[in-house]
Amino acid sequence: MSRVSAFSSPIKIQAVAFLALTFILSIQRVVAASVTLSASLSRKIPFRYQGDTYQTWVSIHGGVGSTLNRPLVVVHGGPGLSHDYLLSIKDLAATRPVIFYDQIGSARSTHLKTKPESFFTMDLFLSELNNLLTTLGISDDYDLLGHSWGGVLGSELAVTKPHGLNKLILSGSLASMKLWSKSQAQRLAEFPEDVREGLKAGFDDLPKYRAAMGAFFAVHGCTLKPWPREMNASFEFLFEDPTVNIKASGVLAGWTIIDRLHNINVKTLVINGAADMAQDFVVQPFLDEIPDSTHVKFEHSSHTPFWEEREAYMQVVSQFLDS
Repeated sequence: MSRVSAFSSPIKIQAVAFLALTFILSIQRVVAASVTLSASLSRKIPFRYQGDTYQTWVSIHGGVGSTLNRPLVVVHGGPGLSHDYLLSIKDLAATRPVIFYDQIGSARSTHLKTKPESFFTMDLFLSELNNLLTTLGISDDYDLLGHSWGGVLGSELAVTKPHGLNKLILSGSLASMKLWSKSQAQRLAEFPEDVREGLKAGFDDLPKYRAAMGAFFAVHGCTLKPWPREMNASFEFLFEDPTVNIKASGVLAGWTIIDRLHNINVKTLVINGAADMAQDFVVQPFLDEIPDSTHVKFEHSSHTPFWEEREAYMQVVSQFLDS
């Protein structure tokens, strides 16, 4: 296991949106490690689960008319956000297809306002991800980047040793809810009472919650001023329909993957920011337990170094994927 301590460059609070936070494809496999794209397209793909069929909105960004490396699948946070806030990662599409999707219940995919809390399970979200990989014909060879809650899904997938997963990136993610909650409590202690109370109120007092979340995320979510419009878009989707964020909270209650991380058998890059909600002790289990893991910490970032240190982030990820 190798580690880089820093990269130098120029409590449940309704699961708080990263946990607390347009275009696809007809993708045709040419050889195991490359695809040829003629354009960027978008569509919804069917996802059948427990006897019903839902729609998952998927997108791809990639070079036009060129042969590219294996696809990178990007899994967004939440639960309940959209892929939009991760769109800076399309910078990597010059050399590989970059695939995004909106998870079930979120944004452009099928909404689930009438479903009970019991419907929202880890199996639901993993089944959707596996369905996406299979439907797009890339399940035999792909890389995966999961951010925050998306990293939870990525690590849960990786411990099953899927034969097609080549490399894994866990960005601002967590190995246990206990460590995540501890980190959030520490970060929140820095804020005045109105912010703490606003986050505790959650969607029951939306104006107060939005104001408090804005204050918290300005320090530990995304420090850019103003926020990229893509960040704002994801939060607008969340506030428009917070069903998944609220009802999927139980998925994470008491959740841990620490005792299963040794099963991850692919090279793994672990990323966080100096002011991240995912503090060093939150990501440390990934480094301790995943046999082939590397750590990069962005010293001038919080939870979204793909915006805050965009060029450096893409360089690190690109080098990792190409290594």
